[in-house]
Amino acid sequence: MTSAATSRPTALITGAGRGLGAAIARELASTHDLLLGARSAQSLGGILAELPDARGWPVELTDYHALAAAVEPIRQLNVLVHNAGIADLGTIADSTVDQWRNTLEANVIAVAELTRLLLPALRAGNGHVVLINSGAGLRASAGWASYAASKFGLRAFGDALRLEEPGLRVTSIHPGRIDTDMQREIVAGEGREYRAEEFLSPQTVAYTVRAALDTPRDGHPTEIVLRPY
Repeated sequence: MTSAATSRPTALITGAGRGLGAAIARELASTHDLLLGARSAQSLGGILAELPDARGWPVELTDYHALAAAVEPIRQLNVLVHNAGIADLGTIADSTVDQWRNTLEANVIAVAELTRLLLPALRAGNGHVVLINSGAGLRASAGWASYAASKFGLRAFGDALRLEEPGLRVTSIHPGRIDTDMQREIVAGEGREYRAEEFLSPQTVAYTVRAALDTPRDGHPTEIVLRPY
């Protein structure tokens, strides 16, 4: 879905209503036609008011019938940024089956299904798939087992996609902890005082996404690790 009028590439960003997803949308708005995904139209109100040329794409990613219907009109896609996800933390002893299932569903299975449904459009657009992973996708920590397992799985998915679809570029980005509302909830759960300066800014991570997309076509940025300085 490249705009015939402008010939600008089209980017679909999931989890774009706030935080990192909204920052990525702002970063790409000047160069891309944007489809901004979120669970509901209401959660996209703020970013769509800020970026009036963008289009909302509200769908629950784990509702696979609704997802297939939402994807059907997309015939060509140049960029797919998988940003949506959840972080439901807890020790192995305290983690329930539902917690494991919900985390893997949101962070891996929904990503795999959305990508599968969009493969024809991505192939048509010489697409670039960006997976917002985590430092937890490289190293697990105590209390983060289900989340880390999902992010290790996401990394494996990206590696396999890269090999199976050589016409696409696939970039896994592993940022450290980011200053977002989700991070505030995590820190509150840890019983610590929140200090924004300890974390990466969403704008910095969004810039890294832009840099990966701007890499000339003869280069393939397969994995980017970003830590707070």
